[in-house]
Amino acid sequence: MKIEKTGRLFIDGKWISTDKTRDVINPADESVIGKIYEGTKEHVRLAAKAAKRAFPKWAKISAAERAVILNKVADIVDKNADNLVNIETANNGKPLRDSRYDIADTAGCFRYYAGLIDKPLGQVYAVPDANNFAMSIREPIGVCGEIVPWNYPLLMAAWKLAPSLAAGNTVVFKPASVTPLSVIHLFELIENLFPAGVINLVLGSGQEVGEEIAENPDIDKVSLTGGTDTGRRIMSLASQRIKNVSLELGGKSPCVIFDDVDLETGVDWALFAIFCNQGEVCSAGSRLILQDTVYDKFLTRLAKRANKIKVANGMVEGAEMGPLVSKAHMEKVLEYIEIGKKEARLLCGGKRLTDGDFAKGYFVAPTIFADCLPNMRIVKEEVFGPVLAVQKFSSEEEAIELANNTEYGLAAGVFTNDISRAMRVVKSFRAGITWINSYNPTFTQAPWGGYKQSGIGRELGTFGLEEYTEVKQININMAAGEIGWFEKR
Repeated sequence: MKIEKTGRLFIDGKWISTDKTRDVINPADESVIGKIYEGTKEHVRLAAKAAKRAFPKWAKISAAERAVILNKVADIVDKNADNLVNIETANNGKPLRDSRYDIADTAGCFRYYAGLIDKPLGQVYAVPDANNFAMSIREPIGVCGEIVPWNYPLLMAAWKLAPSLAAGNTVVFKPASVTPLSVIHLFELIENLFPAGVINLVLGSGQEVGEEIAENPDIDKVSLTGGTDTGRRIMSLASQRIKNVSLELGGKSPCVIFDDVDLETGVDWALFAIFCNQGEVCSAGSRLILQDTVYDKFLTRLAKRANKIKVANGMVEGAEMGPLVSKAHMEKVLEYIEIGKKEARLLCGGKRLTDGDFAKGYFVAPTIFADCLPNMRIVKEEVFGPVLAVQKFSSEEEAIELANNTEYGLAAGVFTNDISRAMRVVKSFRAGITWINSYNPTFTQAPWGGYKQSGIGRELGTFGLEEYTEVKQININMAAGEIGWFEKR
């Protein structure tokens, strides 16, 4: 299927073209599949002012009415799922199978927050003074600036748009520059559901559009999913106005496998943990920590299975791993592979695929490095690609020490048939998202976010909605009489 799409900015209910355009590339064959208009700081300012004007009216709409609109968004996503899947795969490169899951989860996310917004969101308090009644309520923050990455373009958009709109906020939204097409199409499908100014789409670079979102005085909150360096920059800019900030950032997550786990089961999950979505996953199990008693046998089977992964154009049915998202990102991953070759033992992969069907496109073979040590760059730094670093442990204590030996703390998984050991280990992980005997399943109902340099705040679940609200305390004097504190004269 040939994708050709022109993308414009959407501000205050109107589609806008600009003086500058950017080609959008299909990473599977390097063809141009779209042309988007690039926004500037001034476009962010216009969008922020429009969102600020629209906020009071949108915030006063009842929760039930907002829920109806969000459910309509979900229905539209479902109705247009096939087209959205094709756009997502053509723009990002991921296999159709993965895009189908993402689009279904996108609709599910809007439905979840449509169902959550009319549930209890406050508390009442028994205070010492019997004549006083105290309560707290949650209110929308105001204008939310939202910035998403390129690895899950539409799903990450839903993770931010659904809870923020449900809570009564208005939005200035920036998709990733290299993967904007599915988000643009979503805005085209839902533009008439919202009053002018409630949803605004500004395309453009992080330096131009993203930084203005962080600095703009009319934007009350910034929510970013992206790299840790980008998070530092956004946090620094937002701090000048003491803005509410949510950051979901990088990871170098461990997958710990003990020797009592069935070999094939462990290999299957280890492969999924790192090679799902081409390894372009913030929570990817990019550090495999194996018990020494099964180390050699496990690695032999792991490499054999990795070499059989079907790498192909994501549009090919049955593709298990597609191309990396861009030439620039592929080159970064290849640089890390060369570093790894000097540091550790290359078990499989380790190269760009260029023969036959791979003559064009940004394809990298599934790559595994064995005998890795904690001080190696491929162990410490986030590669964000199909590159696995394997470490060895002998005791439970050593496994925990290796797992926590990172500046990140997004995710971690443990595999063992001993449930007591599993709970000890998972409670010892310094990570916000953990799994026992599985890796990577993500549920809208549960909070998502990390410890340490993996971010601030949580997305999804009730926590994700609370991130887009302010807490207000209300005190009521039931007696309404004179206080008698000062002497009458």
